[in-house]
Amino acid sequence: MSFDEMDTKAVNAIRALSIDMIEHAESGHPGMPLDAAPMAYVTYKKHLRIDPKHPNWPNRDRFVLSAGHSSSMLYAMLYLAGYGITVDDLKNFRRLDSLTPGHPELITPGVDAATGPFGQGLGMAVGMAMASKHLGTKYNVDDIKILNSRVYVIASDGDLMEGISHESASLAGHLKLNNLIVMYDSNDVTLDAQASKTLGDDAGERFKAYGWNYLRVEDGNNLDEIDNALKLAEAEQERPTIIEVKTVLGYGSPHAGENTVHGNPLTAGECRQTMHDLGWDYEPFEVPDEVHQRYAEILQEGQQRYVSWQNELHKLKKVNEELAQNFEVNFSNQAATGDISLQYNAGDTEAVRMTVHKLIQKSAHTPLNFWGGSADLSSSNKTYFENDDGFEPGQYQNKNVFYGVREFAQAAAVNGITLFGGSRTFGSTFFVFSDYMKNAIRMAALQRIPAIFAFSHDSIALGQDGPTHQPVEQLDGLRAMPGLTVFRPADAIETQSVWDYALNKNHGPVVIAMSRQALPVLEGSLKYAKECVKRGGYIVSPSGVSNSDGIIIATGSEVSISIEAQTKLKRQNINVEVVSMPSTELFLQQPKSYRDKVLDPTVRNRMSVEMGSTQSWYRFTGLDGVNIGLDHFGASGPVDEIIQRFGFSSENIAQTYLQHFRG
Repeated sequence: MSFDEMDTKAVNAIRALSIDMIEHAESGHPGMPLDAAPMAYVTYKKHLRIDPKHPNWPNRDRFVLSAGHSSSMLYAMLYLAGYGITVDDLKNFRRLDSLTPGHPELITPGVDAATGPFGQGLGMAVGMAMASKHLGTKYNVDDIKILNSRVYVIASDGDLMEGISHESASLAGHLKLNNLIVMYDSNDVTLDAQASKTLGDDAGERFKAYGWNYLRVEDGNNLDEIDNALKLAEAEQERPTIIEVKTVLGYGSPHAGENTVHGNPLTAGECRQTMHDLGWDYEPFEVPDEVHQRYAEILQEGQQRYVSWQNELHKLKKVNEELAQNFEVNFSNQAATGDISLQYNAGDTEAVRMTVHKLIQKSAHTPLNFWGGSADLSSSNKTYFENDDGFEPGQYQNKNVFYGVREFAQAAAVNGITLFGGSRTFGSTFFVFSDYMKNAIRMAALQRIPAIFAFSHDSIALGQDGPTHQPVEQLDGLRAMPGLTVFRPADAIETQSVWDYALNKNHGPVVIAMSRQALPVLEGSLKYAKECVKRGGYIVSPSGVSNSDGIIIATGSEVSISIEAQTKLKRQNINVEVVSMPSTELFLQQPKSYRDKVLDPTVRNRMSVEMGSTQSWYRFTGLDGVNIGLDHFGASGPVDEIIQRFGFSSENIAQTYLQHFRG
């Protein structure tokens, strides 16, 4: 059925409310809401399988506004569609503590991903499409369809310019994610100027080269044309689809087609002129009943879809009650990991990356839907599932994801998979390359989602690959990120506790920095790690006396070296405690009583030892303490020689302690 005048009026309601919000806030981006409103309307009205009364329904279609600066359009749509957004919420657009922040966040009902940094919405959408494919192979039994959702994206020129869009689009095309549909708002304008100043790509040829289906809508105001393109995209069996929709930025406004309308609110007079030209003769934030009635159809159809899906779930319970129960516990984040512990004795040696490898195999056999991959380094990271051919077209049930050399796309996909729900996943690479992923890790932290990032080759101890591959500032940089928990375990026992923490954490991402070299299992970690690692730090090797002379704080591979230094100092009647601090963030969250128990405030002689930047260690050692670390880049050479060169030997640690505190 073709669209009618009431549908056009419904589109203009989105435009009008968007302008009302921006004018009321005196801040916002009016250009795209004016030109992309028809795309949003047709998608929600005719194509998205949603139920606004159940915004977190597992089999809903996901909608990602990758161009998050046009958030006013999304909030207007969610209000009109019945997601529980109120007129007061619209009036609080961009206000403190509102449900309608400047860019979409998960606090708003109906928002499936926090977006704003260009390209990341597209990257997360790829992960969502991967998750739907993967979990569908597990839960869809015979003709019972528990998970078969699609992912719809509205993206802008800016999204497609960002490097992540190239990585993510290449990955999606390779994986043949035909459940991913991207609408490209092609308005030929960026913030600074006409897009021709910065963009000469042929979007169609570019995406065809990635293996995508490319469609084009010549008139972005033609609802039937948009609808037909979406129908063709949904019928596509082999490829993801991008629909280039030609629009006019700021459509209907006095600045239509100009770059100035991208991010500058219209004046009061320009708002009135725009409303007049759109034929919208209502008070601010007013929507006539007949328009509300047209939008009510979305809610009515959504409730029917949800009931139909519940019937499918009921069928699954009859056919396979255990599988249905597994579905429910995973989508409610209540799946139990069970016992995944490994057995070690003091003195056993193993690289953290190998311990993680063993834990991955154990985790694969738990009720948790656990899967993940690496950016073309799984054999070096050891982050792969044994006897698994890999997640690829026709084999979406497999657990190994071969992300290729696409670190940023990997991190965004991990976020999308995690946002989709129903499984737990990880991404991995060398620690130094976490820099390529950092903004996506930041988005994981901002969204408080339990994504896992496992980075091997955590220090200069990787040796001859040299300073290009040796992380120095990465630990401090990630520790500075709010909401992110960073671990650098000292041995296999600490690693098990870290892994257990990561799998059972339901809010906020975790980073695990893994050693390449083998580390000895410590007696202290065997005694204390299970209870203390989750507290961030603990005394791994007591001084043996009631009044210690000093404290050495270390992480990772440097803990065992510090214990060796402790022994050397003891021979000179200097009794120090060694503290292992696998997570500075968790330690700082502990009560003062616990922190004082670990770092006795009466003991002033303090030293930190870590193969990385010393910048953050002063909070633990004080200005009178000493910090053995790296405030410079590493070097290429044999591991043992590098460790000696930069002072990470037990001899140098002991000697430095003596010079500083006994000099």
